[in-house]
Amino acid sequence: MTSSLPRGVDLPQFPWDTLTEAKKVASAHPGGIVDLSIGTPVDETPQIIQDALKEAANAPGYPTVVGTEEVLEATKLWARARGISALDEGATSIPTIGSKEMVAWLPLMLGVRPGDRVLIPRCAYPTYDIGVRLAGAEPIAVDEDPVQWPDAQMVWLNSPGNPNGHVLDVEQLRKIVWWARKRGAVVASDECYAALVWDESLLDGGVPSLLSDAVCEGDVSGLLVLYSLSKQSNMAGYRGGIMMGDPKLVEAAVAVRKHAGMMVSSPVMHAMSVALLDSASAFANPREGLEHVPDNAEADMRDQISHVSIQRGIYARRRAKLEAAFASVGLENDPQSRAGLYLWLRDKRGEVDGRALVERLAQLGILVAPGEFYGEGNEGFIRVSLSGKDERIRAAVERLSQVKTLFAAK
Repeated sequence: MTSSLPRGVDLPQFPWDTLTEAKKVASAHPGGIVDLSIGTPVDETPQIIQDALKEAANAPGYPTVVGTEEVLEATKLWARARGISALDEGATSIPTIGSKEMVAWLPLMLGVRPGDRVLIPRCAYPTYDIGVRLAGAEPIAVDEDPVQWPDAQMVWLNSPGNPNGHVLDVEQLRKIVWWARKRGAVVASDECYAALVWDESLLDGGVPSLLSDAVCEGDVSGLLVLYSLSKQSNMAGYRGGIMMGDPKLVEAAVAVRKHAGMMVSSPVMHAMSVALLDSASAFANPREGLEHVPDNAEADMRDQISHVSIQRGIYARRRAKLEAAFASVGLENDPQSRAGLYLWLRDKRGEVDGRALVERLAQLGILVAPGEFYGEGNEGFIRVSLSGKDERIRAAVERLSQVKTLFAAK
């Protein structure tokens, strides 16, 4: 008898698989491809983190799902630097296998089921939608203002946003918390780009967190925050993240994770602890790394500023170069893009859609992601990652400088 398995899961095609042809074209460029389509770190993991991983390499036993005391204490210190005192007052945290794992599985872990509704950002990374579908529930894309939101069991926030770099301010977050508590909804905020701030308005206080004292006043009921060390610390290969907030919600996720064997390895938890402790000053002073930091700062300033601040300075320089280069060929960045790892660009004339821009840039050997990946209504945009080696960034800038416009005027 022929097996009925595998049946597959009813999910859309993985978006980046549709870039195969554009990648072939870009790869054929004589100067090689400049791949800015994925936000994967390319700079070296800081040495202190590599050393920490090695120090903990002798790990014969199973790790715990809830995490070591070391990583939990480091998370508390890091949270204080972000203006979050709730972890000192009863809120709970656990280490996670990066943040994407929780974006995909948190609705299911919290008991979201068929018939439920989960609100996701209208402009968002695809996994929020996928996670809701995996739970059998209905994803509903909404704008940032909750005034017109339909009732739902759960709400996803992403601030700073991927791909658009939008940041929810304290008043917006307070409004969302009020809305959710009036309806008994859970709010989960993915804040994995919070270290990467660019706009002057954020350089004194940083990116507000859903759990910030100014937002929730220490009451974390119904609230969860996710964070990742992948971007801030070049640790994407380690798979280390954090979930923190309402103890009842965290405990519900832990119960599922225990059965599923979803745990962060002991060496990675030690490396996370070192990274979190070293990153605190970068959050206490968001300007650190953005002013007067030389290109060779890793060597010259390792003992003076956080590794996160050094990386922030590197991304800031790449961002400035790319933003200017794309502007020179008629592509403007979203004016509300104030933080994060990406440029969110569109043809300033409004005449060319994202797919056409992807194809044209591929002819220059530059690969980017079309806005359609991030939800309906975003077809006019492209997302450009800042995570290219400096040499590749220079190559992209040079290629763009050789053309006056990507498309002839109609």
